[in-house]
Amino acid sequence: MTVLRTSWGLSVRFRPRAMAIGLGAAVLAAGLGLVALGSGDYPMGPTDVLRTLVGGGTPAEQFIVHELRLPRLVTALLVGAALSLAGTVFQSLVRNPLGSPDILGFTQGASAGALVVIVLGGSSLALAGAAVVGGLATGLVIYALAWRRGVHGFRLILVGIGISAILTGVNGYLLTRAPLMDAARAVLWLTGSLDGRGWANAGPLLVVLVVLAPVVLIGCGTALRMMELGDDTASALGVPVRRLLLVLLAAAVLLVSFAAAAAGPVSFVALVAPHVTKRLTRAPGPNLLPSMAVGAALLVGADLVAQRAFPGHQLPVGVVTGVIGGGYLVWLLAMERRAGRL
Repeated sequence: MTVLRTSWGLSVRFRPRAMAIGLGAAVLAAGLGLVALGSGDYPMGPTDVLRTLVGGGTPAEQFIVHELRLPRLVTALLVGAALSLAGTVFQSLVRNPLGSPDILGFTQGASAGALVVIVLGGSSLALAGAAVVGGLATGLVIYALAWRRGVHGFRLILVGIGISAILTGVNGYLLTRAPLMDAARAVLWLTGSLDGRGWANAGPLLVVLVVLAPVVLIGCGTALRMMELGDDTASALGVPVRRLLLVLLAAAVLLVSFAAAAAGPVSFVALVAPHVTKRLTRAPGPNLLPSMAVGAALLVGADLVAQRAFPGHQLPVGVVTGVIGGGYLVWLLAMERRAGRL
């Protein structure tokens, strides 16, 4: 760890390797985004894309970049960053590498809220709002059931897995009650897709991320690192564990819910990105900011593969992240078993 002291007495601590990994992931995300903006039925070179982004280019290029491709790219960046930040918070709080919103049931809660709107018939705005409400309601239920003189990681995981199983059954039933066309729309949404995403999808998530990311990074980052040592140790070091736990859980659930509202329940990004970041940085602690950059790069790369892997046919991005994340989860379980933790 390096400590930088300014002339007015402010000291900033940072790890050079973690900072380098974060910057590298951000550059990678920008590069992949540039490729995504220039590829498609109307191909454009990097120079043409950059010129169009700063206001140049032909009217056709401006429409294609600013109205069709850029909103999708921005949504992918925001969803990847939000999910990875939420996943890092969950894994740090429960002190378990399997502490992911996909496994704990929060994603299924957001999906249940959205499916209710699809079955009853509602607009895209109502669907997004219902996904947020469903995620928050699931978070409250899990928190209430896991509470017993505090919320401990293992109990939270068990309750979350149980709620996830229940909601999976509920979601399956809701699909059977939906009209055929609405059911097809719901299946696409449940897979996780960035197809047709516009500024209306990216805007609410951007606001939430701008508000909550500083709260988690600046307001809770150091305390979260202490909480990884255990609640008793953190309390002895002066950390208000219960209040901080509530704030962090609320922030993580909101990030997951708004990410699901923007792109559907994209699977495994919240699980994989924190692990990849920790292995790359080789640093203890949650590695919040580098994890956000890695998550953004991961989802942009997955979406690029989803669009270009099969010419003439686009896959939902959730299919690609599911394949990557499922393989990673199997490998992670094997490593945990070998280490004697399973």
